[in-house]
Amino acid sequence: MVVPELRPWRAARPHVTRFADAVRPRLARTAAAVRPRLARLRPSRPTGVATAAGPRITRPVARPGTWRFTVVAATAGTVLAAGAVTAAGPWDSTGQRTAEQDRAVALEATRGTDHGGTRGNAGTPPRGPRTAPSAPSVLTGLGGGATTVKSAPGGKALADILAPLLKTPAFGDRSASVVDVSTGRSLYADSPADALAPASTTKIATAAAVLTALGPDHRLTTRATYEPDTKEVILVGGGDPTLTARKKDTTGSASLRDLAGRTAAALAERGVREVTLSYDTTLYPGGERHPIGVNPNIALITPLMADEARTDDSVSGPVDRVPDPAADAARKFGALLKDHGIKATPPGPSKSTARAGTLATVSSPPLAVLVERMLTNSDNDLAEALAHQTAIATGRRADFAGAAAAVRIQLQKLGVPLEGTVFKDASGLDRRNRLTTGLLTALLAKSGGPAHPELRPVITGLPIAGFTGTLAGRYADGAAGVVRAKTGTLTGINALAGTVVDREGRLLAFAFLATGTTDPTAAQAALDKAAAALAACGCR
Repeated sequence: MVVPELRPWRAARPHVTRFADAVRPRLARTAAAVRPRLARLRPSRPTGVATAAGPRITRPVARPGTWRFTVVAATAGTVLAAGAVTAAGPWDSTGQRTAEQDRAVALEATRGTDHGGTRGNAGTPPRGPRTAPSAPSVLTGLGGGATTVKSAPGGKALADILAPLLKTPAFGDRSASVVDVSTGRSLYADSPADALAPASTTKIATAAAVLTALGPDHRLTTRATYEPDTKEVILVGGGDPTLTARKKDTTGSASLRDLAGRTAAALAERGVREVTLSYDTTLYPGGERHPIGVNPNIALITPLMADEARTDDSVSGPVDRVPDPAADAARKFGALLKDHGIKATPPGPSKSTARAGTLATVSSPPLAVLVERMLTNSDNDLAEALAHQTAIATGRRADFAGAAAAVRIQLQKLGVPLEGTVFKDASGLDRRNRLTTGLLTALLAKSGGPAHPELRPVITGLPIAGFTGTLAGRYADGAAGVVRAKTGTLTGINALAGTVVDREGRLLAFAFLATGTTDPTAAQAALDKAAAALAACGCR
């Protein structure tokens, strides 16, 4: 069964209050009606000789009218409980609140495939989904509990549905896997051990690896330090590409403006008004450029950048990037210090030593939120940053090779099938990556099961068909809100991997990889139809 998470009480409280106000007169009338009967049922003062243990109380025998009072009280309680649930809900068949779907529709969303996007214009709110809300426990006790869930789809029936859809002429090589999340049992397999280019479905593996290495509560911290002997302020990058310098931010990211304000206040307390400004990017000792080279889908990978080095107000999708993200962030920091009365020199690269004391820090949202944002928006910059953090956590060199090795190490700890897999990057932009559908469905099943609650953001971050992220513009004709999946799109490569609740209420994990695709539109449509068929499946 799928047990959806509960929203915070404060979101439902106004609705419950209004409901309570509406039913209070009826409850008052009910209480008045039953009060005389209650008086008749009240026992008389007990009689008898007191003992050391206290007076002996003669308990009354229930009279015939007692059941009426019980029914009234139970009914009133049920009405109130139903009101509270109604105010907080309702739930749809996918385990998602209708209100959440309505909110998703209200948000402007970037349409299309993984690496497309609409660039924001100055003065215009950027389009595209914001950070998905963190939900530490969406699926608990799958397959257990008092609710009876029907058996999983039968293999032959499922094959009869999926095989024709996946034999489209638009595909070259293909691989497919469907598993029952509650049991991990394979329900459908078409070459699930064949390692194919996965495009951005690679981010599922990246998400599972970093959550295993650091946990969902870990945060990335940017610091400002001070060396009093040289009056040097060093902006120290902590590997947070979501650090923002914007005045208005709705993503909950760490703010460079806040850091500058706190730094200026700390300097003022020391009587310092002029400083030498430097920046430290030594957290990542390796090369900064992604193996694919200069590309609008990704910035230089450096531990210090603001707003992913974007040159406009966009929050996702391809866009031109500043040529030196660290220096750009430091210049913005210097300008913000000036606004607070601190004069700073033009920034240059340096290293914060043990002599330097910390003036101020700002931290990213929890890793769970960053993972959800990465998956929903197919954020390449964030994917590579999280893989670099995984490398640091495992004692590997924080470069592309070290990050790829660290991801594999963490996946090995989860006991998922890795034979034939090749990791060259964490975002899926590198066409040399190779994953299997068996690996992807194994990771999704572990993320949805009760044994690994730390992996839950892998599920909650998946784009929702027709509503959020890279699936916002898809499934208009069916399965909207039911399919949750990570997309993958490169020239000649189409992929889709995620979860779906079938018609009988079973949570299924699926992965479809296709390479050598000759018609990207037809290939994408075939993948969407296959996922939608799973949602509609009773398949016995």
